Amino acid sequence: MIIKKTKINGVYILEPELRTDKRGYFTRVFGKDELRKNSIKYDIVQINRSLTKEKGMIRGLHFQKYPKQEDKIVQCLQGSVFDVAIDLRPKSKTYGKWVGKILTAKDMNMFLIPKGFAHGFQALEKNCIVQYFVSEYYSPKYELGIRWNDPKFKIKWPIKKVIVSEKDAGWPEYTK
Repeated sequence: MIIKKTKINGVYILEPELRTDKRGYFTRVFGKDELRKNSIKYDIVQINRSLTKEKGMIRGLHFQKYPKQEDKIVQCLQGSVFDVAIDLRPKSKTYGKWVGKILTAKDMNMFLIPKGFAHGFQALEKNCIVQYFVSEYYSPKYELGIRWNDPKFKIKWPIKKVIVSEKDAGWPEYTK
């Protein structure tokens, strides 16, 4: 696994190293020791998967507040998505900044998003499947969200014709 830093401290792109032969390929999608060698502590407690049927659909931006904050490793298994992480860590130099990355089933790259970030994505084609390796159990009591078009963050979504759920459209403006 190749670990690449992004412009925001703590957010990484994980690129699989494929071993190919006439049968196909083999790759590691998670290696606790490899992450620890790069000073990344990560423990998986849950693996989630979503299917997004419509191109332009945005899921998120979601996060869990303390004490149920979660690290995520996100990978697109089918199709392609524009994946976004917003830094909500109050003492961070990049507080309020966001980073986005196109994840595709073809490139198999993953996005590692640490605790203290909101996360969401936009489907760039129909029938996208996204898988999440999560370090904390989902807790509705601690769930919060940021509206996809919150003026504080000015996220540049690639597809202008946006579809969002009622829940995600209803998040209030972020005020911290």
